[in-house]
Amino acid sequence: MVSFGPSGFAAYARLRFVPDPAYEGQQEADADAVNDEAEQLRMVFDVLAEHTRTPRDCYFCLWEGTGDIVRPDSPVPDEDEDAAAYPELRAQPARVPKHAEPPRLPGPLVSVPHRSYYLFHGALSEAGAWSFPEGWPDQPRLDITHIAFAWPADHAWCVANDVDPHWAGIGADAAVIDRLVADPRLDVVPADPTAEQPVYLW
Repeated sequence: MVSFGPSGFAAYARLRFVPDPAYEGQQEADADAVNDEAEQLRMVFDVLAEHTRTPRDCYFCLWEGTGDIVRPDSPVPDEDEDAAAYPELRAQPARVPKHAEPPRLPGPLVSVPHRSYYLFHGALSEAGAWSFPEGWPDQPRLDITHIAFAWPADHAWCVANDVDPHWAGIGADAAVIDRLVADPRLDVVPADPTAEQPVYLW
């Protein structure tokens, strides 16, 4: 589920942000090339926008474990305790006021086995253009690479971008997958979700 989205699509593919391992046991840091994840996702969404009746009515999930996301009920960090536990923090200027209010994300949490996500709704063209209405100073904006799932209201396709693999899974009609695979700007290859996928050694 977290790698390819739901079952039932006619075809599936992998959008590779890093080429597949060239040999068994290869580490991702030793890959020959790295594709721009944000650029690849935007181009895929541009194509997929033409293959749904509801491009302005889409849903997005952001994994709650993303480093830039702080849950509303998360404990507020105490600078004194952090400094005691992590001495290296003493040399760094404090960017977050003590007892500051964590940023609050709108919307519910959605859970699947081993993962929970914040759920967002909006136009596909606005994917990745999100920011906190009220956040900590210097809080980075959430961008398109944080999207763990994206799908339109008509369920024409689904993109699953889990945190662990070096690729994102795509489910759609066969003709849509064929178009993505044939696009020279994209590194998309057909995939069988039931088969073992290439992995790098961590």
